[in-house]
Amino acid sequence: MTDTRMSDCTLCPRECHVNRLGGERGYCRETAELVAARAALHMWEETCISGKRGSGTVFFSGCNMGCIFCQNHSISSAKAGKVITAERLAQIFLELQEQGAGNINLVTPTHYVLQIIEAIELARKWGMSLPVVYNTGGYEKTETLRMLRGYVDIYLPDFKYMDEELARACSNAPDYPFYAKQALAEMYAQTGGFKIDARTGMLRSGIIVRHLVLPGHVKDSREVIRYLYETYGDEIMISIMSQYTPVPRVSGHPLLGRKVTKREYAKVVDYALEIGVECGFIQEGGAALESFIPEFDGTGV
Repeated sequence: MTDTRMSDCTLCPRECHVNRLGGERGYCRETAELVAARAALHMWEETCISGKRGSGTVFFSGCNMGCIFCQNHSISSAKAGKVITAERLAQIFLELQEQGAGNINLVTPTHYVLQIIEAIELARKWGMSLPVVYNTGGYEKTETLRMLRGYVDIYLPDFKYMDEELARACSNAPDYPFYAKQALAEMYAQTGGFKIDARTGMLRSGIIVRHLVLPGHVKDSREVIRYLYETYGDEIMISIMSQYTPVPRVSGHPLLGRKVTKREYAKVVDYALEIGVECGFIQEGGAALESFIPEFDGTGV
């Protein structure tokens, strides 16, 4: 990767201005080298993403958010992963297609946008025909997202917080709500309303916004759901997630040190139904399962 935009990196809202080409590391903890920790069929996404065959999921190392409760800490902190080339990434896409993947699912891709575009171009040239899913924490710049027009079919962003102080406390990103709103607007401008293949039930294009309910923060969850529905109605799908799992880093935290209660989650879901949300997903039963957190052991990379 020789793109000069990596020599003064401002790809995400952190705008670290580090020379990643020269080996410097900013908030995402990654240089210009492309690092992936796992590439495999994943069955634990929303049903229209995973389907019956699985989503061809590539987990990238590093992250521009650094949430204190992160369940994928081994890769988000850049402690796991293997250096690969854009050419190898393109080959991985094709291998996942051959395995029967319903799509190519790029997890935590923000800081690798330039390399990913190069890989998608190569993979399409070599025969990849699957839709591409951009699976992100939602902390994005519209200028970066615009580079992805024509490359990404499905956006799968989080909308983590509406409260700036909660965003500061959990992710050191008080501007998260601002950027998440701007990012979602750009994603919608690119994709419009969602389109589902009537034959397979798989999402072909559009947006699913994920919101992870945090313990003790039902009010903020309601504000997120309200904003999403008032702004986009049923043009996007909303996935309300209950799988929050306390990690050692938040042990003893007055709120984040415990799981979300059934009552807390039910309050958020009931509110979504009350205001009219019809297009989306909820999680039933015990959602905080190990199945949601795969082994980041280099499989498929």
